[in-house]
Amino acid sequence: MKNNLLCFVFLLASATCFAQFGVKAGLNFNSNGELREIVTAGENIIEDSGDAKIGYHIGAYYELNFSKLYLRPEVVYTKTKSEYGSSAYDMSKIDVPVLLGLDVIGPLSVFAGPSFQYTLDNDLEDATISDVENDITVGFNFGAAVKFGNIGLDVRYERGFTENEANILDSNNVQIGTLDSRPSQLIFSLSLRL
Repeated sequence: MKNNLLCFVFLLASATCFAQFGVKAGLNFNSNGELREIVTAGENIIEDSGDAKIGYHIGAYYELNFSKLYLRPEVVYTKTKSEYGSSAYDMSKIDVPVLLGLDVIGPLSVFAGPSFQYTLDNDLEDATISDVENDITVGFNFGAAVKFGNIGLDVRYERGFTENEANILDSNNVQIGTLDSRPSQLIFSLSLRL
C-alpha cells in the first residue's frame, strides 16, 4: 500500500512537471438556433435563424503534455449575442472544454473534444423569456492552434449537441414561441502561458 501511494505521488509530480497553466481571452462569432414564433392560435409559425454577432470570452487553462499529445481542460466565461429581427438575444455561460490535442509540425497543433456548458443568464430584448430548459448542456469543439513561446493563438468551431430551448412569453406569461439557445460559433483566442 505504501509503495502504491509513493508511485501515485511520483506520477502526479512527474505529470505536473510537464503541465502548463495559462489565461486566455478572445472573440466569438456566434449564432444560436432558430426562434419560432406562434403568430395565431391556428399554430402559424414564423421561423428566424437569426444573425450572428460578435461576443467575447475570458478564462484559464491547464495543459498536460505527453510527447506529441496533450490534454487541455479549460474554464471559460463566454458572452454571446445573436440578433432576431430587431431583438438581440444575449447569453452568458461557463464553458468547460476538455480538449485532446496533437502537435502536427513545429508550433502547429490540432485539437478536439467535448465542451460542457452551464448557462448563467439569457435575455431577449423587447420580450419576456423563460430560463433555458437545461442549465447544463454538452457540445463539441475542434480547431487548430499555433504557439510562439508563451503566446498561443487558436481558432475553433463549437457546436452544442443538446437542444436547449427557452420559451418566449406574452404579457400573461403564455408561451408564444421558443428560442433554441444551442451555440454554433467560431472562436478566436489569444492565450498566455504563465
